[in-house]
Amino acid sequence: MPNPNNFINQITEEIAVKLAGVFDRNFENKAFFTEPWPATKWNNHRGSMLNRTGALRRSINVKTRNGEIIFTSPLPYANIHNQGGELKLTPRMKRFFWAMYKKHAGKGKSKTTNREAAIWKSLALMKTGQTITIPKRQFIGHHPQVDDEVKHVVDAKVQKWAKEIIVKR
Repeated sequence: MPNPNNFINQITEEIAVKLAGVFDRNFENKAFFTEPWPATKWNNHRGSMLNRTGALRRSINVKTRNGEIIFTSPLPYANIHNQGGELKLTPRMKRFFWAMYKKHAGKGKSKTTNREAAIWKSLALMKTGQTITIPKRQFIGHHPQVDDEVKHVVDAKVQKWAKEIIVKR
């Protein structure tokens, strides 16, 4: 007879792999399943807000422990993008905005470069302590499609396990 603890671990591992792929597709679709991410204030030639460099997408890690599935990212901005929220402008952020402004302002006269430089400059000119609102661009979390994927994996594993038990009897 198959070991029940191994059975739970196998199901958990399989669900984790399946959900990692499902959540990764949210980056391709620029949406949380059927809910498109809010548009950015400026269009960028490098892609959507959460997929410009691919760093956030590549940073997503999945671990299983005692029947739990845990998704994490070491990037400090992962959570605010996934949940949305507000940030207080700090002097360090202002220095970053000025550096980005200088980087884009010195690149030439293209419309895209000038537009990006103007946005970085407007951010750099904000007062320290002012609030910046980050809209929710969820890529991981609960959704009815997650429930469907979990149900599909569990049903398939239970049927396979039941066949193993019947064959061994």
